[in-house]
Amino acid sequence: MNAEIIAVGSELLLGQIANTNAKFISAELADLGINVFYHSVVGDNPKRLESVIKTAQSRSNLLIFTGGLGPTKDDLTKETIATVLVKNLVYDQEAMDHIEMYYKRTGRVMSENNRKQALVLEGSEILPNKHGMAPGMALHEDGLSYILLPGPPKEMQPMFRSFAVPYLSGRLPGKEPIVSRVLRFFGIGESLLEATLQDIIDQQSNPTVAPLAGNHEVTLRLSAKFLDNKIAQEQLDVLEGKIRERVGEFLYGYGDDSLQKAAAEQLKDKKLTVSSAESLTGGWFGKQITDMPGSSEIFKGSVVCYTNEIKEQLLGVSHELLVSEGAVSENCAKQMAEKVRNLTGSDIGISFTGVAGPGPSENKEAGTVFIGLADETGTEVYPLALSGSRTAVRERSVMYGLFYLLSKVKKGQ
Repeated sequence: MNAEIIAVGSELLLGQIANTNAKFISAELADLGINVFYHSVVGDNPKRLESVIKTAQSRSNLLIFTGGLGPTKDDLTKETIATVLVKNLVYDQEAMDHIEMYYKRTGRVMSENNRKQALVLEGSEILPNKHGMAPGMALHEDGLSYILLPGPPKEMQPMFRSFAVPYLSGRLPGKEPIVSRVLRFFGIGESLLEATLQDIIDQQSNPTVAPLAGNHEVTLRLSAKFLDNKIAQEQLDVLEGKIRERVGEFLYGYGDDSLQKAAAEQLKDKKLTVSSAESLTGGWFGKQITDMPGSSEIFKGSVVCYTNEIKEQLLGVSHELLVSEGAVSENCAKQMAEKVRNLTGSDIGISFTGVAGPGPSENKEAGTVFIGLADETGTEVYPLALSGSRTAVRERSVMYGLFYLLSKVKKGQ
């Protein structure tokens, strides 16, 4: 079964809302072993929607629609599908009773156009809406399956899981679920990662490897399709092992992991604390750490020392150093990390100093960054030359800091 997901709504094309429904449905279909080869988005226009439906019919045998089932004139999904399939729309009494009961329960007056939501494709299986009013529908016609779902995710997601999944499962004897594993990398670009793994990517069949660029990081999605989940996991383990041999030093997590989450979990596991001295990043590192639940166990505090006076007066950075080498220097980053560690009594001190841009400072180019990490064994300073906007330089600096911190803690300081 090859699926196409068709999202209906001009608000999607205008960028007013994100098409999160397609992402959700694709993940659910993967668990069922159903291939998704196309995502389509079309506005509230019957002619264009009709064209999209006919194109989908020519290349897919499962068409899943989201949106356009509401009471207003621009809600036209089922009307257009009825036209294409030459089907009548009929009132579903159970859906109508559900809608009327909703208005009675909430004490609101039901306008006449709400009756439209109880119209369904003749001969379709009704998918009840337990979190809204418009029911969904499932229909098999001329070798193709059609599923119509409401647009709001809070209605669509439970309807899909509770009713669409059983409907599809009944049509999929001997299904081979797609098992995926997402590996997250930092400190290596997408092009270099892909070049390093090119032969593995070229030879893929089952499991498969798909590189995906993220927000200043890269992910690899490994996917396997076997009837036996144990075999699928074993095959993914073998593939991951090959990848680790080449780029394991850049691998920091899986799935929805983030650098701050991974760093926070490592600090908790090792029962270590960290504090930060932030010039360039203005408290950004502290925010990332304190966004994590339970951060009070691992984070002692932060000194935002944007000027030389504060670096000197609060942290105790050497006046002579600031005069001779400047704040944007390796030795300043070293002293900042050591001083904040001593000041707060934390196990690890981390510092950020540099030039965010857009222009140079202290005769250093924009993107010049130094990150210091101090613990009982000594201090390391990592120089960086970053590109991008002022915001990008600061954001990437924090991400590098989290990555260096995570690597240090993993290695046992």
